[in-house]
Amino acid sequence: MTFQWILIGTAVLLALVAFVQARRTTKRLERLTESYWELRYELAQLRARVNRLDPEQPTPRAEAPAAPAATAFVPLSSLKRGEP
Repeated sequence: MTFQWILIGTAVLLALVAFVQARRTTKRLERLTESYWELRYELAQLRARVNRLDPEQPTPRAEAPAAPAATAFVPLSSLKRGEP
């Protein structure tokens, strides 16, 4: 009977430790997420400021414009006609 109480006490203690660690991790994740969005906002502000100072300078996204995909219409009737 004593072994069961020791086992239950250990399980409760481990659960409390896990709960505290999960709360710490959650708070840290919230701080990191907030810092990430603050840095993204500051980066956008700095890019806008640089573009105002030198509008001819291309932004990193505008350096390599993507080529438009070449799609053509192919009628189904031309696909059904097969050469014998």
